[in-house]
Amino acid sequence: MQFTKTTEQDSNYNNLDKMSINDLLTNINIEDQTVPTAVKKAIPQIQALVEQIVIKMEKGGRLFYIGAGTSGRLGVVDASECPPTFGVSYDVVIGLIAGGDKAIREAVEFAEDSTVQGWKDLTKYNVTDKDVVIGIAASGTTPYVISALNKCNLEGITTGCITSNKQSPLSLASQFPIEVVVGPEFVTGSSRMKAGTAQKLVLNMISTTTMIKLGKIKGNKMVDMQLSNDKLVDRGTKMIMSELNITYPEAESLLQKHKSVRNAINKYNNGN
Repeated sequence: MQFTKTTEQDSNYNNLDKMSINDLLTNINIEDQTVPTAVKKAIPQIQALVEQIVIKMEKGGRLFYIGAGTSGRLGVVDASECPPTFGVSYDVVIGLIAGGDKAIREAVEFAEDSTVQGWKDLTKYNVTDKDVVIGIAASGTTPYVISALNKCNLEGITTGCITSNKQSPLSLASQFPIEVVVGPEFVTGSSRMKAGTAQKLVLNMISTTTMIKLGKIKGNKMVDMQLSNDKLVDRGTKMIMSELNITYPEAESLLQKHKSVRNAINKYNNGN
């Protein structure tokens, strides 16, 4: 079907190669400022999808992101940040990219054009109707992603997407589409720019809101974060100090004993 592919429209700027460094940076920044406004318009769509994710994950389901190129990499980034931030295991939020892990660092030719590999990649994780699969593609036309969502729909799996073109094939393949229309890119067709920024903002909103609703945040603190470096141990210690009104050494001792901020606070309050 025909639809307006705004991600491929000509840039609002010309003669980029003649611009000064300051002009280039300023004009890119001007374009970037339009992205949060575009995301704001999509909040009702984001909410509809997140509500479904929370329902599924409360029952033990998982969240999958699937994409190609920049879109796939951003999904992998968001998925990989959930365990250290929220203390969930690495098999709860899973990011898949066309071409496999190699494609995270370098382009894999024609990987995004496969109409069967996306579903094959999902089946490696035994995806079921308990899970949610979100396809990410700025253009909304990536075969690897669309074909995977079409198969998910046939299998009764909840599907969503993040795209920057309205009424794209990907939107039509998604039960809960998110369409963030950011308009032409500063460099014509370079969707790693505004469209990529929009994807990152939406992914932040999806994973953070979901984890908060799943009880992974107390107040505004990451009480379930993994204590994987000295900075985070120090942050956790200070959270315990603030919550329990105790000294730094006391808080540090509790954290070392109970291995997490949440456990330390709960055990202390329970007299342990």
